[in-house]
Formats: sequence, C-alpha cells, structure tokens
Amino acid sequence: MSIEQFIDNEVKSNDVVLFMKGTPQFPQCGFSGQVVQILDHVGVGYKGLNVLESAELRNGIKEYSNWPTIPQLYVKGEFVGGCDIIREMFQAGELQQLFVDKGVTVNAAASA
Repeated sequence: MSIEQFIDNEVKSNDVVLFMKGTPQFPQCGFSGQVVQILDHVGVGYKGLNVLESAELRNGIKEYSNWPTIPQLYVKGEFVGGCDIIREMFQAGELQQLFVDKGVTVNAAASA
C-alpha cells in the first residue's frame, strides 16, 4: 500500500481524522495541541495520526492535501484546514455546525 493509499483510506474510513505532530494524549507542537483542545472541547470523536513517526507520512499528507503545514483536519473525507482555520471556525461556531451538517456525533454537553 502506498502512503497516498494509506492516507486516502484513513481519511475515508474515519469520520474525523487529525494529522498532527504527536498524539491526542501528548501533542508535540502548539498548533496540534490547539486543534486537539478544540476537538476535545466540542466533544467530537476523532483519530489522531502522528506524522512525527514517519517522514513518509509527514511528506505524504502535505502532498495529499496540497497544504504545507501540520496539523491537518479531515471531516468525512474532506480537508477542512490547519490550526488557524480550525480556530477561526470554532470561534465563529462554524466548526460545530460543520460536524452537525456532516452528521458527525458531537457530545452535546461539551458544545453547549
């Protein structure tokens, strides 16, 4: 399986995927940490993939999305953005609405 096939499979078989530096439990960059905090606050389940474990994954995701930075968030197979975009969408209430529109289960208590 090529790295592009691996990424494509992860993005399409998980509702929410975060390509990040570190893990959701131990982010290893401030930007990845901010996105983890936002997703945890919203209360959405997601899969975190650590790009630091593989140079092939780190470079592959940048080519896959045509986006130069990490973290990268995908919802229902669609690239949403990096840290700044996710933060702005969250502050405007657009991220929460995106999850609702895409049919992604959100913990109501966390999003209130």
